Amino acid sequence: MKKLLGLLALLIAALAIYLAVAPSPIDPQAWDAPKAPTMTGVLEPNDTLMKAELIALGQVHGPEDTAVDAQGRLLAGLHDGRIVRIGADGKVETFVDTGGRPLGMDFDAAGNLVVGDAYKGLLRIDPQGQITVLATEAEGLPFRFTDDLDIARDGRIYFTDASSKFEQPDYLLDLLEARPHGRLMRFDPATGKTEVLLKDLYFANGVALSANEDFVLVNETYRYRITRYWLTGDKAGSHDIFIDNLPGLPDNLQGDRQGSFWVALPSPRKADADFLHTQPWLKAQIAKLPRMFWPKPVPYGLALQIDEKGEIIRSLHDTSGTHLRMVTSVKPVGDYLYLGSLDNDRIGKLKIR
Repeated sequence: MKKLLGLLALLIAALAIYLAVAPSPIDPQAWDAPKAPTMTGVLEPNDTLMKAELIALGQVHGPEDTAVDAQGRLLAGLHDGRIVRIGADGKVETFVDTGGRPLGMDFDAAGNLVVGDAYKGLLRIDPQGQITVLATEAEGLPFRFTDDLDIARDGRIYFTDASSKFEQPDYLLDLLEARPHGRLMRFDPATGKTEVLLKDLYFANGVALSANEDFVLVNETYRYRITRYWLTGDKAGSHDIFIDNLPGLPDNLQGDRQGSFWVALPSPRKADADFLHTQPWLKAQIAKLPRMFWPKPVPYGLALQIDEKGEIIRSLHDTSGTHLRMVTSVKPVGDYLYLGSLDNDRIGKLKIR
């Protein structure tokens, strides 16, 4: 017993010395998060996500976002860099391997798949699987975390670089640092130019255009809010807060072009995470530790439908986190929602009409 206690004391002393002398990978700042909203009314927990059909169960890893092609085939970007295609028979085949980490994706009018790849930048993939790199930097600053996108009727692509400092495996370091490293951009295929619309965003994530394309929304994941950038009218070029103090961390965002948006929230709010934001020194120490000690998402499934006035009109839950958890994308297609996840082994398909 004495030897065991001595060894434990030695380990504690070694950890204390390490924390005292090792540099932290982050430069954290304090933030007082608003009190989380109560899960009542439209946010009342339910079991709706438990009713979703599970596609490619056990055959995929981390289908972060999805898209459906003109033939009705489902595509998803995986953790290993592949984009897979799933037919009506449920067969999973590799469409293309980007060599990176494909995240947000949508089809353009010509049938090309446009992808935000965390490592490779903004990509266009033709129906034969030929990859074209559209953009890897803006204003001289390279993308480090190309994330989500939406495509306007004129072909221009609105997309995000979630963080100019941290790459995809270190997304939680961006949370702990609590500094604005994200950007919202617009790529014009006609000119090949990339324009920065907004900078200094707190983890710029999901992107979605309104039905009339008079504004575009961008999720600021680590501020629990959605920011609106006006594209037309008297407010064109200005921005404001579309909705604030969400009940979780908003990830991908998808408009149905009929007056509402679907927001994926991979984790509900956590009181310990909000407390950590008030303690910069503690955050700096946690960032030095192995990933097993970093904040973890709650095993829970959550998605919201929000109208164009910024009002939550519906919430979908899996309170158990056993059927669909860590939902990172909600893609409305016809009568169904397709639900992706950053680290789950399945895609949800839920009938909503």
